[in-house]
Amino acid sequence: MVKAIIFDMDGVIVDSEYIFLTTKTQLLQDKGIETDETYQYQFMGTTFQYMWQVMKEECQLSESVEDLISEMNARREAMMASNGVRAIKGAQQLIKSLYDLGYPLAVASSSPKHEIERNLQALGLTPYFQFLVSGEEVAHSKPEPDVFLRAASLLQTDPKDCLVFEDTKNGSLAAKAAGMTCIGFANPDYPAQDLTACDLVVSDYSKLDLSLMK
Repeated sequence: MVKAIIFDMDGVIVDSEYIFLTTKTQLLQDKGIETDETYQYQFMGTTFQYMWQVMKEECQLSESVEDLISEMNARREAMMASNGVRAIKGAQQLIKSLYDLGYPLAVASSSPKHEIERNLQALGLTPYFQFLVSGEEVAHSKPEPDVFLRAASLLQTDPKDCLVFEDTKNGSLAAKAAGMTCIGFANPDYPAQDLTACDLVVSDYSKLDLSLMK
């Protein structure tokens, strides 16, 4: 029985993956690395620290991980300032509907806490969530279950009674490792992710039968 619902943010609530893919790929290309966006797919759902540590080693980058993150963020901020924060189609209405049905809601994202807070505020969604959990606040990033277990603890709900919305392989593996039910969101606008770990996969929130939550 579902007693609480946890959302990932990037690619689930906020349409931000295109910014991540574009800025990271361009940054590497500007440093002389021959790459394209497909290289970035493996990092979807992981923390900034993890993905840049891997890219620093694999691409033999001389800059520190902290400097690489800072440069990526500067590029992302410029792109977001130009394009604004965009919601995944149907996400806002889904969240409001679940809130109206009385479900306690939380966000559990690998993104930094200030980004979670900013994005939800920009989309008018802050009032609907009881707790916001960042990958910065736990020991291990997805696909480890730490961030979801932290959210369940704050919600005072047994993990087996939690439902997670995720859009990546790493995120769905983390949700299942936490012992939670997982609905995968397969965004038709982006390359397909491996969501085989999910209990259900949807590509349109408006077609989701909310009676399935019971």
